[in-house]
Amino acid sequence: MVYTRKNQRDLTRTERRKFVAAVLELKRRGRYDEFVRRHIDHYVADGDDGLRVAHMAPTFFPWHRRFLLDFEQALRAVDSSVSVPYWDWTRDNTPAASLFGEDFMGGNGRRGDLQVTTGPFALRGGQWPIKHSMTEDRFLTRDFGRPRDPIELPTKAELERAMSDPVYDTEPWDSTSRSGFRNLLEGWGSGRGRWLNHNRVHRWVGGMMLSGGSVNDPLFWLHHSFVDLLWTRWQRRHPRSGFLPATAPGLGSPGYGQVVARDEKMPPWNITPASMLDHSRIYRYAE
Repeated sequence: MVYTRKNQRDLTRTERRKFVAAVLELKRRGRYDEFVRRHIDHYVADGDDGLRVAHMAPTFFPWHRRFLLDFEQALRAVDSSVSVPYWDWTRDNTPAASLFGEDFMGGNGRRGDLQVTTGPFALRGGQWPIKHSMTEDRFLTRDFGRPRDPIELPTKAELERAMSDPVYDTEPWDSTSRSGFRNLLEGWGSGRGRWLNHNRVHRWVGGMMLSGGSVNDPLFWLHHSFVDLLWTRWQRRHPRSGFLPATAPGLGSPGYGQVVARDEKMPPWNITPASMLDHSRIYRYAE
């Protein structure tokens, strides 16, 4: 049966409680940290050798769609009524948003060590210790808006620039691609516009959300649920625009041996990007 992902602002109090309880149960079982480790292991940057699938590559969207689905299936094994809500950061764009309430995601980190001390994912009681991280911190950290060098969440106009591009991705298929929906939405820019859309959200939240260990912050899932919805909207808007590259880059071409084409297998799963283009038989979004 097809289930629904809702805007987090439309969740009932009971739905919020059930989502949080399922996430905490995965943490208690050790399953949550498996997802953290997987994301860290597949965060390969442009300058690194080897295959890039999770970031700075055309498979950014299908990789995270499958990653999100695996997490959601784990949650639903705990409570079949739960799905991953989405956070529309163009709308709920201040620390005062209900998203950051004590009963849901919790608030900002405190001054000094940036430790989150409110909400269900604070370290208190030992229920949210950080096991895998890119830092030495063993508690969840956030730094909303980066006060020492202020940054704001993306605007609807900035998002529209990505959504209006009819081409999925362009050479060299990495963080330096100057056009194409994938990089404009993933958000690798330069100069004053270095951080765009998806990346800007990670920067705005700060703390754990700044690295490959960003999954340590449950906000990651709500953020990427919205990113997944944006890909769905882009597909509806540009129905004739398919996943690129359709075929693997040849020897001497940008991306050779580093990116996955539409019908190639995408690690760590035995699936192709083509198999992840349509989610309508699994879930839908309440928009």
